[in-house]
Amino acid sequence: MLRSASLVTPEQAGRRVIYLSNPGRRDVAAAVGWLYSGLQVMNPGECASTHRHSASALRFIMEGRGAYTIVDGHKITLGPNDFVLTPNGTWHEHGVSAEGTPCIWQDGLDIPLVNALEANFYEVHPDLHQKVEHPVDDSTSTWAATALLPGGLPWSKPYSPLFKYEWGPTYEALQRYARTTDGSPYDGVLMNYVNPLTGGPVMPTINASMQLLRPGEKTRAHRHTGSFLYQVAKGRGSSVIGDRRFDWKERDIFCVPSWTYHEHANASATDDACLFCFSDLPVMKALGLYREQAT
Repeated sequence: MLRSASLVTPEQAGRRVIYLSNPGRRDVAAAVGWLYSGLQVMNPGECASTHRHSASALRFIMEGRGAYTIVDGHKITLGPNDFVLTPNGTWHEHGVSAEGTPCIWQDGLDIPLVNALEANFYEVHPDLHQKVEHPVDDSTSTWAATALLPGGLPWSKPYSPLFKYEWGPTYEALQRYARTTDGSPYDGVLMNYVNPLTGGPVMPTINASMQLLRPGEKTRAHRHTGSFLYQVAKGRGSSVIGDRRFDWKERDIFCVPSWTYHEHANASATDDACLFCFSDLPVMKALGLYREQAT
């Protein structure tokens, strides 16, 4: 990633992204199922031009300081393990402030699905960059309060009005929940990122979650329809996917294909581990195709 930053400018590439290639899905550039994943890097002072498309997208910040995105005029600052939305049809651009450091994040999109449905459109902003029309981080200030929603603010769009889900409150919520529950035998302590207005998924075609595995915890195997992409937000451990074991540590990315048995284990006896995940679960459920089976 860092070498690509010295070889290609954002102007040359549009987006300086290395996509995660699945040898069995190269015809549609999918990492797993109908989901795309890539790693993007930006240097301090760089900013990519504004565009929008029919595909829904997300970013999960891996490292660096000073990253930001602008979504439909809302400027959002980003730090490690923050999760940010750039939903279907929204104008968006990304950059790193001049006083920041090189930043890397994972891009997740449903491009393969939208292309398969022959419904993808792409448009570059006529001014190349959009104006910031709201206070910085206003989305988080307005919509992120737990169990409290602002009155008198209409929102009729099919995606979450909360564009950024910060790591600090997410991890704190997982820790609080872990003190009051045994969790799932298959997923540990798992919490979904949701649209605060509906309690449903953050976007119509993509679900996202964060799960915590307690020290030494090992989950039972299960399988379900839908494709899942994981990124290790904290800790180290392993997952058995099908009949193969994969060891992982912080920042690693791995996938679980549809209808494949999988189980997770935290390798530490003293510290917890956290796994971020995004999937096409809303599509499976909307089409009546979701099913699950445990061992």
